[in-house]
Amino acid sequence: MTTIRTPPFSPSQTTCGSLLVELQKIWDEIGESESERDKMLLQLEQECLDIYRRKVEKTKKHRADLCQTLNEAETEVSSLVSALGEHANLVQKEKGTLHEQLSAIKPVLEDLRMKKQERMKEFSETQSQIVRICAEIAGNIQSINSVNAQVNERDLTMKKLGGLKSYLQELQSEKILRLQKVNSHVNTIHELSVVMSIDFVKTIIEVHPTLVDPSHGQMRSISNDTLARLTGMIHSLKEEKLQRLQKLQDLGSTLMELWNLLDTSVDEQKQFKHVTCLISSSIDEVVRQGCLALDVIEQTEVEIERLKVLKASKMKELVLKRQNELEEIYRGVHMDLDTDAARQTLVSLIDSGNVDLSDLLSGIDDQIVKAKEQALSRKDILDKVEKWKYASDEENWLDDYERDENRYSAGRGAHKNLKRAEKARILVSKIPSIVENLTAKVKAWEMEKGMPFFYDKVPLLQTLEEYIVLRQEREEEKRRSREQKRLQEQFATEQEALFGSKPTTKKPLGQSTNANTLAGTPVGRRVSTPSSRHGVSAGKERRDSGRGGTTIPPNYVALPKG
Repeated sequence: MTTIRTPPFSPSQTTCGSLLVELQKIWDEIGESESERDKMLLQLEQECLDIYRRKVEKTKKHRADLCQTLNEAETEVSSLVSALGEHANLVQKEKGTLHEQLSAIKPVLEDLRMKKQERMKEFSETQSQIVRICAEIAGNIQSINSVNAQVNERDLTMKKLGGLKSYLQELQSEKILRLQKVNSHVNTIHELSVVMSIDFVKTIIEVHPTLVDPSHGQMRSISNDTLARLTGMIHSLKEEKLQRLQKLQDLGSTLMELWNLLDTSVDEQKQFKHVTCLISSSIDEVVRQGCLALDVIEQTEVEIERLKVLKASKMKELVLKRQNELEEIYRGVHMDLDTDAARQTLVSLIDSGNVDLSDLLSGIDDQIVKAKEQALSRKDILDKVEKWKYASDEENWLDDYERDENRYSAGRGAHKNLKRAEKARILVSKIPSIVENLTAKVKAWEMEKGMPFFYDKVPLLQTLEEYIVLRQEREEEKRRSREQKRLQEQFATEQEALFGSKPTTKKPLGQSTNANTLAGTPVGRRVSTPSSRHGVSAGKERRDSGRGGTTIPPNYVALPKG
């Protein structure tokens, strides 16, 4: 009996044995030879080996696919971990089968992929905002929507994202500052436009259309070019404002000069009060709407032309009026001026028609300016002259007061006169120093100006010298008068002792018995000041006459008492 070979695999013994038995029976019935039977069994064995071999190859390929999938997953995880800058907890290979390792790595991979998508979205949004703001600053607003931010997927770390967000925050701050600056510039241009009545919309459109009405969701341009244009526009408008203000200030000054010349009424002047009020205004103070408009300038120029025509018709009257003003200045500071001759010369020039009245008026104005300067230089000396005049008047009053024998009577105003006399004595004691200081001032003035100081057509130094001489003579006369009075009283006492007392007549109360009735006492003698120049000649004429009329015998000799 032929031996049946055992196949090279290990199938179920029952199944294989039954199949071989059945096959052996079939071969027996057929009468197959042994060789055929061996050949068929060998073929069957080869076919089984091929099936096994295919299954093994397929299983190997599956294992390789699993290993590749696992390796790819691990590589992707490593790449994602590196890109995201994070750490993932992975299951080690030796701790599980391939399926277990794949099952362990799959959720980690899915989580990292989700994080990557979220991170990519965050990067994209951040970079898009950065690109947009940079485009706005650069002035490329139209290319903002067409630019796509490119995200580097190999570097999605939080550090990189934080740097981008920090940069974005800086750009946003810069954008806010630029927007504030733009708004400030626009407001400044609006204010300047209002003051000068300039079309604001037209002016601002020349800089950039979005500054007037941002459309289609666009914000106002904040580019460097826009800021530079706004700055230039503001500078130009400020220059224009300054020029208009200066022109109106000049026109306003001319208006006021013409008003003063023509004695224009207050009601007429009020019509251009908005112009004259700008004369003393600084450029920053001028903010009223339309006050620097071209219409205002044109109206003012028209008014000035009208006044100039009116001025030409009244020029003769204006010239004489200015001459009066000049004379008043000279008269107020006691300066020498032949007013009649000057006025006659002016009238002759005007009537001749050979002189331009505007030039003549301008010349008088120059003289007025010089006269005011001279008056100012004389003010200090004139103040001291007034003080000297007052002190001299008080001295004369004090002389009269002291000659009144009834000055201590209980009459009305006696106490006031006493107080005045006390003050007068103090003031009189200062007269020498007043005169000395005044003389020094006048000499210094004359040395500086190179000309004598005239006071009412008389050199003031001459008046002072005469005053000093007369005051010395007056003091000498007072001394002689006191000496003579003392001799008279001594003589009267000796006569009374020899011949007895004589009855005296009592004077009525209030009757003055002053020194004018005594022989040898000056009568009405005054010391000359600039306001009483006549006292100089009068004093000289009475210098000798006041010394006569004594009642003392010529051969009288005062005897020593007791």
